[in-house]
Formats: sequence, C-alpha cells, structure tokens
Amino acid sequence: MKIQLLSTSALLLGSLAAPLALAQEAEETASRTLDTITVTATKREQTLQDVPVAVSVVDEEVLNQAQVLDLNDLQSLVPSLRVGQLQNSAQTNFVIRGFGNGANNAGIEPSVGVFIDGVFRSRSAAAISDLPNLQRVEVLRGPQSTLFGKNASAGVISVVTSAPSFETSGSLEAGVGNYNSVFARGDFTAPISEQVAYSISGGFNQRDGYTENLLGGEDINDRDRWNIRGQLLVEPSDNLSIRFIADYSELDEICCTTTNVENGPTAAAIELLGGQLNDPADPFSYTVFFNEDPINELTDQGISATVEYSLGDLSLTSISAYRENDSFYDSEVDYTGLDIVNSAFSDTLIKTLTQEFRVTSDYDGPFNWLAGIFYLDEDIEQFTGLGSGEDIRNYVDILAGGLGTLSGLEAALGVEDGTFFSATTGTEETFTQDNQAYSLFGQVDFEVTDKLTLTGGLNFTSDEKDVTGSSVVDFPFSAVDLTGAEGAQILVAGGFTDAFPGAFQATTGLEPSDENIAAFAAAMPDAFAQLQAGTLAQVQAGVAMLDLTDPAQNPLLGFQALQFQPPFLAFPNSVESGSSSDEEVTWTLRAAYDVNDNINVYASAGTGFKSTSWNLSRDSRPFASDAAALTAAGLTQPNQTFGTRFAGPEEATVYELGLKAAFNTFAFNATVFDQTIEGFQSNLFTGTGFSLVNAGEQSVLGLEVDGIWSPTEALTLTFAGTFLDPVYDDFVETGIPIDPNLPAVGANQVDLTDEQPAGIHTVSLSTSAVYTHTFANGWSGFVRGEYQYEDDIQIVDNIPGVNREINVVNASLGLDIGNGWSGRVWGRNIFDDEYFLSAFPGVIQAGTINAYPNQPATYGVSVRKTF
Repeated sequence: MKIQLLSTSALLLGSLAAPLALAQEAEETASRTLDTITVTATKREQTLQDVPVAVSVVDEEVLNQAQVLDLNDLQSLVPSLRVGQLQNSAQTNFVIRGFGNGANNAGIEPSVGVFIDGVFRSRSAAAISDLPNLQRVEVLRGPQSTLFGKNASAGVISVVTSAPSFETSGSLEAGVGNYNSVFARGDFTAPISEQVAYSISGGFNQRDGYTENLLGGEDINDRDRWNIRGQLLVEPSDNLSIRFIADYSELDEICCTTTNVENGPTAAAIELLGGQLNDPADPFSYTVFFNEDPINELTDQGISATVEYSLGDLSLTSISAYRENDSFYDSEVDYTGLDIVNSAFSDTLIKTLTQEFRVTSDYDGPFNWLAGIFYLDEDIEQFTGLGSGEDIRNYVDILAGGLGTLSGLEAALGVEDGTFFSATTGTEETFTQDNQAYSLFGQVDFEVTDKLTLTGGLNFTSDEKDVTGSSVVDFPFSAVDLTGAEGAQILVAGGFTDAFPGAFQATTGLEPSDENIAAFAAAMPDAFAQLQAGTLAQVQAGVAMLDLTDPAQNPLLGFQALQFQPPFLAFPNSVESGSSSDEEVTWTLRAAYDVNDNINVYASAGTGFKSTSWNLSRDSRPFASDAAALTAAGLTQPNQTFGTRFAGPEEATVYELGLKAAFNTFAFNATVFDQTIEGFQSNLFTGTGFSLVNAGEQSVLGLEVDGIWSPTEALTLTFAGTFLDPVYDDFVETGIPIDPNLPAVGANQVDLTDEQPAGIHTVSLSTSAVYTHTFANGWSGFVRGEYQYEDDIQIVDNIPGVNREINVVNASLGLDIGNGWSGRVWGRNIFDDEYFLSAFPGVIQAGTINAYPNQPATYGVSVRKTF
C-alpha cells in the first residue's frame, strides 16, 4: 500500500505539467479569476495558496450553500476530517488523518485543537453549538504544536466569525424541514460611534427525533439548541483594535440512537424476563426499546478580549478568555426493554482560563518572525454514577445459573436475602482535575531569495495536572473474595447441605454428572470423597485441601464475571500521587519555493505533543506496577483490580512534501506525508469499562489532494481526496476478545502490531459541483451537489466484522430575487445511505454488539433577508 501511495503521488505530481501549462497559457486571455482565500490559522495573514501548510478552508459562501450549521456537518467538505458523535450530544470527537481522541472522558484532552476566533476550546463539547455568522473554517492537517502548544498533535480546526462592522447591516434566516424541523438565525451589526461598533447574533434549531421509542417514550435524536453572541469592536486609532466577545449556548436533547448489530447469548435471558431487543437483521430500523428517555443537557458560555496593536514593523496581539462548559448526561445503557441499568449519569463542569500574547514582525527585509506565550488554567469537576434497575437481580440470577442462585449465595455467606444486585445497588464517583500549562513559542522566516523561504520554529510546553478520584461502590457481590475465605464458606455451605455435588449444582447450575464434576473427582479424589461424606468437619477439611484459584477445583470462579464493578481505590494516596508533570520541546522546519507566480512547492518536518490524559471514570484503576507498594501500605481493596490511571503523553512526528498551484480558473494542491504518533492515547470501551492505554506507535503514510476548476463563469467543480496507509507499528491492546487471527500475549490482550488500526478510512473522497445562473429579470440562483465517499473499514479494534462504508449525497438549490431576499431548498444524505458511526460491546451483555446508526435523510427550505 505504501509503495502504491508513493507511486500514485509521483504520477499525480508529475502529470500536473501538461494541465498546468495549458492553464497557464489560458491565463493570458482569461478574464475570470478564482476568489482569493485568506487564512490566519498559522497566526499570520496569508493567502491559501501561499501558506506552506496542509490546510483546507471552507468559506462563508460554501457554508451557507451546503447548510453547514455546526462542525458535525463539516466533514462532508473536508475528507481528512472525521467528526463522530457517540452516546450523547456532548460526545463529539474530531479526527484528522486518522488521529484523534477525547470523547467519553473529560480527562482525555483532544488531539485536534479547536479554536473559535482565536480562543482555544479545550473540549469538543465546547465546539458543537450552531455557529451563526460564520466567515470561514480552516482545517490544518498534521501536528501543529509549534504554534498551538500541547493540544494539536493531530491538527487544528480554526473557526472565524465575522467581526462587527462600521456599516449597518444584518440578516435574518428561518427555515423548516422534515421531522418538524424549525430553525432561525440572525445577525445585526452597526456603529455606535466612529470608533466603536457592535454586533449581535444568535439562533435556535429544533427538530423532532428520527428514532421511535417503542416503549412509549419521546423520539430519540432530536435537536433542541439555541445560542446568542454579542460583540463590541473598539478602534480608537488606526493602529489599535479591541474586540470583545460574549457568547452563550444551550442544548437540551434526547440522544442518542443505539441499535443491535449482534445479539449475544444473554439475549435469551432478557427475552425470558419480558425484555425487548432490536433485531440485528434490521439495524437501521430507527427504533429503540428505552425504559427512560436519555437526558442531554449542555450549556457553554464565555467571554474573550482580543487586542491588536501595530507598532509599524511590529504587531502585538493579546487574546484573553474565560469559558465554562457544564454538561449533564443520564441514560440507561443496557439499551434493552429490560430494566437492568436504569441510570448511567455524568455531571461535568469545566472552567478554562486562557491567555495568549504574541509579537509578530512585518519587516521589508528577508527576516520575519513571531514569538509568544500561551497560558492555560483549567479546573474540572465531575460527578458520575451507575444505578441498577428493577430487573437486574432476576437477570443476573439467570446468568448465574437460574433463579434463586443469588439467594443461595447470600444464604451461604449469612447475608440478608436480596443484598446482591438489588435495584438500590450502584456507584457514585467524584473526580477533580486542576491543570496549569504554558507554552513559549517562536518562528522565524528567512527569505533566502525572492523564491526560496526557510522557516524554523520552536515551542516549549510545560503541563502539570493534579487529579483526585473517589467512589462509593454499592455492589456488595463485587467485594466477595471467591478465592479466599468467603469462597470457601460458600463451598462449605453448599457441601453441608447437599454434599459436594449439590454445592456444584447450587452455585453453578451444573448437574453431578457434568464433566466438571468428573474432572474434579479425578483430579482431587480424596477431597471429593471427604466432601461426599457430608459432615461439616469433612466438608471443611475437603475445601481446605482445594486450590481456590484453580477453575478445575473451584466452581465459583465462573461468578467472577458478575463482579464487574469492583471496589474503587481512591487517589491520591500514599503510593499514588495523583499528579503528572510533562515538559516537551516541539519544532518545525520548512522550505518553501515559488516555482513561478502560479506554482509553489514546500518540504517540511515537524513534531507535535499532547500531554498526559487522566482516566476520570469508574474504570480508573491503579497500575499493576504499583501492586506491591499498595499491598505493603495496606491500601488494596477486596478483589483489587489493576489497569491505568492515565495515559502518558503523545509525541508526533510528520514529514511532508507539498505542491500548490493556482491559476485564473484552476487551482490544485497535493501533499504527501509520513506521520507517526508514539504513545497514541487509545480509549477503548470493553463492555463494562474503558481501557485507556498508550499505543506504542501508530503511523500513516498518506496523500492528500484537492482542486477547484471553473470551466465556465457559471460552473465550479471541486474535488478532494485523502489516501491513507495506517498501521500500528507497535501496540498490545487490552480489553479485546481473543481473535484466532491475531497473536494473544496475555489474558484479554492482543498484539495488534503491524495491523491496520480500526476506524481509519484508507480512501476518503469529497466532490462538489455548483452551477449559478442570472435570469433576465435580475434574479440569480444556484444548484449545488456534493458527494462524500469513504471506503469499507472495520470501525473499532475490539469488534471484528462490524464495518462502515460511506456514500453520502447532499444537494441544495438557491434563488436570490433581489432586495436582499433569497431562498434555499436543501437536503443532506438525500439517498438515505446507512452506516454506523461507531460500535461497542453490549453493556453487561457478553457477545452482544451495539452501534450508533447515522442520521437518515434530512431536508428543508429556508428564506433569508439581508439588509
């Protein structure tokens, strides 16, 4: 695949000569020119074709024509970008070139940095609101840590909105669509004086859900969000500009649709107890069996001040911001008609203070530079929990061997009947994280000649986190030591009542003739004979001779699968500090060469960095390497389990070769890259919890191309493609079912080295055609069509056989009748392409596979008035 990619790259770049020569010849007589697009994501204002960075830009016209309301819709226009929404509205994850994480856990920082008007949004949940009055969105591909610090190891999304104007203007837009969709947005800007202007914008977006709850609840996957944003622009002089922004957005939705891809053996127990399940034969039925409506509530608000001051050859920029993001989620997570787990909730408050200050030169000479400092102070408070449902006891009873099994275990231990797995059992966790980080960065451009520019950049980042975690776990059975005294007590009680074969039957549901009984009798004849004698002393003596850690001798070990919420060890403690401290220097080297006025080429190398991410969830467990110290300190809990508290830093390296060509009616860009991330922070759901680990090394060799061609004044064609060859260079994954096609290296561990990472499409394409026309009466209109393709790939590492292929067509039609009035008809996924956003093992349902289906076709009409 790598050889094919390199060959394809060479052919594409080499074949440009003839088309570009023809285009250059046509340039002399052409009167039409493509619009010049300006980008600022590199912290300097440059045209898209001049900036020697792999960047995609979606401007205001395209955003409006394509009905892009939020960043979720952006991926249909930028093939290197993937946006995924998971179990609730706030769990949005951005991926660039196959790299990205951050969803499902507030402690895991995203690998893709999101900036809105220069202000860093530290979590993806703070960047999903509908954004009115968008000017453009810039997507920088590959590590950008030199200029953006610790949270841009995979790339950057920079959203730019319109600043207040000193000319009065505004717009209002309203629309309706299927699923009773109603939306409206508007903006208004005007001067207050010759030096002060303001603007206000906002909107709301409402829609019924497209999934029916067959148990009578509300429809799932609705839209109910609104936002407001105010700005003040102060320009007291020609060289000073101050921009204040205050914004508030709110979301209150019922999300998200979950379907069954495969029903495991536990499905029989659910149906026996009267529960309902989705039919895996029809995973896109858009129906669910939810006992309760999932709750998704999110508020995001903030203020910022951007000050720009020009000193002639120097420009000073200061960006100060404070933001709060408050999200609450509550849902049953068994996704069945049985009341097994009726509440999995998370209440998270994130407060973020950021300050950036930089100095940028604008000399006439060959040297230009910028230098700056970025500071972040963030506090996270998170309260999560898990609550059992009314049916959990009967469900677990059946899994344990039959109704009455739990009562037998409780009687054997002398605890009250109904103690294990009652409707009152559950967990409550409290986490806090205090994060201080700063970056010192600088970059120098040296024009060696009029055509050749060399660039070098450095960034030093320091990141410190202090984390606390505690939990109240009310799952009494999870604290029972089945390999110790309590296990022996159960065996003795079972043997005294019915002799030893009866103990087997009472605790496992196995008959005395079962092969397990025979195997035990053959392996331990003396112990078996004493147990069969039936006296208490003999039973005790027989049990004492057993190795209770041996499954062949202790039938109770089968119950360990039911101890899925073990006691939680609070931290920090005398062994675990609950702190991390990371320091890293990242760099960029680049050479850009202007072949002529139309063609630029560049070569670059750089590194990226993302700091330690902490597991702020009930699945946070001490490292196995701390076991001895924890035991010596007397801190271990009953049935102590081990895992990870955090995943260490990610370190990225990228090498790129790029070409940018622009003519009057044609522009083409191509980038060949080799990108590697060491210590990629993998966060994988295993069915009862999340496995947060560092992948040893993950890399991707790729080619990105995009082009725009306007063969006539009325027609514009675009094409963009991303071709990737991703691989795990070194990764032993935990929490994956053993696959006979892969080497197992330990219990529940698989060596994925040299395998293709799941979830990364090797071919992603996006193309569009826009035809505009001006009528004789002065009216004008457009027709736009888009096609997005992503090839067939496995979705997640631990679920082989569940794949995704995307073929989405979007379309829109607009008419401008003059006097500021225009209308638009639009449709997204108009042919109802069906695919899964993600998949995961069923919660407390071994063998069941759940998935999130994509959104079906949506369409609507809107009217807009500008003034």
